[in-house]
Amino acid sequence: MSLQVEKLEKNMAKLTIETGADELEKALESAFQKNKNKINIPGFRKGKAPRKMVEKLYGPEIFYEDAANELIPEAYEKALEECEEEIVSAPKIDVTQIEAGKPFIFTAEVALKPPVTLGKYKGLKVEKADLTVTDKEVDEQIEKERENSARTITVEDRPVKDGDITTLDFEGFVDGVAFDGGKGTDYPLTIGSGAFIPGFEEQLVGAEIGKETEVNVTFPEDYQSADLAGKAAVFKCTVKSIQEKELPALDDEFASEVSTFETLAEYREDVKKGLEQKKADAAKSAKEEAVIAAAVEEAQMEIPDAMIETEQRQIIEEFAQRLQMQGLSMEQYMQFTGMNAQSVMEQTKPQAIQRIQSRLVLEAIAKEENLTADEKDFEEEVKSMAEKYQMEPEQITKTLGERGKKQVLADIAINKAVAFLVANAKEGKAPAKSSRAKKSADAPSAQEAEESAAEE
Repeated sequence: MSLQVEKLEKNMAKLTIETGADELEKALESAFQKNKNKINIPGFRKGKAPRKMVEKLYGPEIFYEDAANELIPEAYEKALEECEEEIVSAPKIDVTQIEAGKPFIFTAEVALKPPVTLGKYKGLKVEKADLTVTDKEVDEQIEKERENSARTITVEDRPVKDGDITTLDFEGFVDGVAFDGGKGTDYPLTIGSGAFIPGFEEQLVGAEIGKETEVNVTFPEDYQSADLAGKAAVFKCTVKSIQEKELPALDDEFASEVSTFETLAEYREDVKKGLEQKKADAAKSAKEEAVIAAAVEEAQMEIPDAMIETEQRQIIEEFAQRLQMQGLSMEQYMQFTGMNAQSVMEQTKPQAIQRIQSRLVLEAIAKEENLTADEKDFEEEVKSMAEKYQMEPEQITKTLGERGKKQVLADIAINKAVAFLVANAKEGKAPAKSSRAKKSADAPSAQEAEESAAEE
């Protein structure tokens, strides 16, 4: 195999990869053997016609595509090992010569890792986080726990009030005519949940069990059913049952039931410590994100489109895996959200750019500051991975292989660069983001899209 590298504009390159004629011949023979039982030749039993006869009848190019598909992956992999440039995108393949008896030649257009010109990255200013936990925040957290520990009791001696869990029958009418989808029987509705259109639940407050109540509403102009959008409607509702939550008393007994503490005072103190830790963790993440964004804003680089596209596809693949864990396919997600493959790709572009910019800048800082990972760092990371996945360290190392180990070492160096940035940052009022930074910050992420799908 031989390799030629031609540098193109915008950090792109064209690799010309050539394999010997003998390798092409082996691939053609392999393609023939794979397909011969599918070919009918008059005068021969199926699969018994010689290759030359098949090529004479159908043309020598009959096996070219399969032969090329067999040769390209291995040849490209060898080219990557030989190439001194750092390739950061999937290849765009084009076969330029395939003919029996001649070398097989194809090209691969790829993106090269772009150079980064670092700006200021030491002493960057970031907002100082407020880690104070107020009594109100502690009360709210404890109240959530009370809500979780509440029991539901049936109410029969009063009308509906806000927060009640009701069971009702209803039927909707527009201009005196019942409409499709407007009827429900034994429907569970929590008053104040906002599950129904605006104004509906509020009018049920005061309704009595077994008595019909009329609810007058107007459907929103952007309502999902065009036939009902903007129209006034009357719902005839009958509340069949009322339930309410009974919260446990806020005392020592409650504290001992929901925690390991015997008194409410001890429990409150533990809740406060937990909230303080939560705020500290959030502040740490926010500081890291802010200082990385600031360093990116100071740097200069030209990212090739192919590199961005490869990152977009990686983000979508990760997103699809998370959806699968929730029992959803990517096709279902697109149906729920009204998106298509193109719009999903476009949505991930800001996130892809942000990922690439951050990593390139952190790699450049690690190199500039000589922040490297050694064998001890690798062993510690493998130990951590083994504990997380409940595997033996030796098994993790074997699974990673040399390429995986190289990636782990690179990631450790990246983390050291993040720690370096944070350690050298100054807390204070951070400068306003430029339009470039704000665009990345405001762009919808795959995680937001995932949350949107979950809501659907």
